[in-house]
Amino acid sequence: MTADSGIAMLRILAVAAVLATPAAALAQATPLSPFASGVEQQAAMTAGATTSEALVRAYLARIAEIDRAGPKLNSVLALNPHALADARKLDAERRAGHVRGPLHGLPVLLKDNIESDDGTATTAGSLALIDNVTGRDAPLVRRLTDAGAVILGKANLSEWANFRSTRSISGWSGVAGLVRNPYSLDRTACGSSAGAGAAIAAGLATLAIGTETDGSITCPAAANGVVGLKPTVGLVSRTYVVPISPEQDTPGPMTRTVADAAAMLTAIAGSDPLDPATAQANAHKTDYLAGLRPDALRGVRVGVLRMTVGRSPQTDAVFETALTALRKAGAVLVEVKGPDEAALGEIGGAEGQALRVEFKASLNAYLAAAPARVKTRNLDDLIAFNAHEPRETPLFGQEIFEQSAKVPPITDPTYLAGRAKARKLARDALDRMLADDNVEVLVGPSTGPAAIVDPIDGSRSLGSYSTLPAVSGYPHLTLPMGDVLGLPVNISFIGPAWSEARLLALGFAFEQATHARIDPRFLPNIWARPEYARVFDPR
Repeated sequence: MTADSGIAMLRILAVAAVLATPAAALAQATPLSPFASGVEQQAAMTAGATTSEALVRAYLARIAEIDRAGPKLNSVLALNPHALADARKLDAERRAGHVRGPLHGLPVLLKDNIESDDGTATTAGSLALIDNVTGRDAPLVRRLTDAGAVILGKANLSEWANFRSTRSISGWSGVAGLVRNPYSLDRTACGSSAGAGAAIAAGLATLAIGTETDGSITCPAAANGVVGLKPTVGLVSRTYVVPISPEQDTPGPMTRTVADAAAMLTAIAGSDPLDPATAQANAHKTDYLAGLRPDALRGVRVGVLRMTVGRSPQTDAVFETALTALRKAGAVLVEVKGPDEAALGEIGGAEGQALRVEFKASLNAYLAAAPARVKTRNLDDLIAFNAHEPRETPLFGQEIFEQSAKVPPITDPTYLAGRAKARKLARDALDRMLADDNVEVLVGPSTGPAAIVDPIDGSRSLGSYSTLPAVSGYPHLTLPMGDVLGLPVNISFIGPAWSEARLLALGFAFEQATHARIDPRFLPNIWARPEYARVFDPR
């Protein structure tokens, strides 16, 4: 199959499931809002008010109308051609009295670096992997389907999980183009799980799975005003996920509510014999949904991080409102001093070099085992492919690929020392902040409002708190705390290793106290909002 015919097949899969029925009729198949939570959808199915098939049909219609036409978000890369059949089977199970759990019948999107046995390719957004149809489920996907979830399709992403170029545009892939932010279409959906974040914010699915190496769940969740959880590295299997780093990679849930994230994590967490990093997962996993309480913040000592203060006064103001909500919910707030810029720079520099070594080794291993129809069998082949494929490099190059090709093997003593140094510095920094002031969790603004996409000069960034938990392997939860001129901003909850249950409980209590998430309006820019039109053009 050629690259052109492969792309055509993806597009056919994306629309075939909705051609048989008019979109208006499909949209009426369920009385629920497309922004309804999984908990609400599950209750409606239990009451007989809707079905999994109706939910899938409604989301397929909405994807056709909003993602393919209308605002054209480009957030869904391909659809599972068996999604409706899978939903019907789950509805039959429900009618027979068998409900597998809280995910039974709920539609899920997978970031397109996660393999699924549904006939779709796993492309990582690259034309080089357009024929990467592996015919196998990643273990985390099998866990989802065993729990009753319906795989709706694949979400677009920053190509190669944003690890190709130092000047990349978040959310762009050669296969599916640029993901647009549903709150303001000229702004970034962030990366690399951009499609997952935008699709969940836009009400194109109930649930999604993203992946993170450093910021790739938490940034798109924040930019799109949804909940994102980067788990402790090793809690969720990475087998059959296109890799960057065995030391930092982890899949995680992206949802509209904390309860839905907890339900997803309960399903996907666990040990996998093919992924040695998950050896301790079974000992640490729990029923994360069962631990959610609206009063969980009462009496909890919360460390307040202000490492980005002053960079966005509007974000600072929203954060102060969030801190007030934490106090009212019973939290004891403690100001915590974070690492200085020099220390963060040292960690980031060591991380960057280590990731290049890990990427080369792990990607070469993944490609060597790819189906025979995939012609790029190693990193050098990818570099050559991109150099001769103009559709891959119209906006930016492949500097990280080229740098990674020149690094030493993963057994190199210099690399091993650098990785150990980065991990120790990050863990020591987080452990010290938690211990010195006897706080249970750290909070700070996840990042600022989504920046304008600028393919010429790039986009400014407020910065984020993702690197410390990413390099240390610790968990990081982000959820909505408010908005700036209609653009969502999130708050981060960071804790020690294996503290997902506690972070979710505290995040749930904050969510219930604030209800800060807002639905998108799919406006071309923020000055298209009626309340701001007179300000921008008073004449």
